Amino acid sequence: MDDAVGLGDFEAGQVCLGVVSSVEPFGVFVDVGGVRGLVRVPELSWQRIDATSEVVCEGQEVLVMVLHADLERGQLSLSLKALQDDPLVEVARTLLGKVLTGPVTKVVPIGAFVEVAEGIEGLVPLADFHERRLPVCGRQLRVCLREINLQRRRVGLTLA
Repeated sequence: MDDAVGLGDFEAGQVCLGVVSSVEPFGVFVDVGGVRGLVRVPELSWQRIDATSEVVCEGQEVLVMVLHADLERGQLSLSLKALQDDPLVEVARTLLGKVLTGPVTKVVPIGAFVEVAEGIEGLVPLADFHERRLPVCGRQLRVCLREINLQRRRVGLTLA
């Protein structure tokens, strides 16, 4: 009787325990029962990361969800993020309509991005600023969280 696990034994949505076998700039490889799968950077965390090593390290045991098992290419696509709570949903539940203070994280021609919760930024449009003068990065702004689009992952802010 053969107990070996093959790529065909995996299906989308399946949750598995694996061990990180390699940490690369583009993602991490995870050994799941003898089959090597890849967790690409966007599937590592809801938070922005600068390096994959910020999330996991080689030899670490992780819980992953199977996104896709491609038998033709012999590839297993995995996700760590799929098993984590979406922080934007929590922000929508608890902070929508509230006045918050946060730092300007980025200034672009159409407005300024302000961090309203850890890892969550929203855009204050250019039209909201007096004489269309944008603030500098790092400046604290009082803003009202006016809308959240969960599908597009957009947070709309206005100056408070």
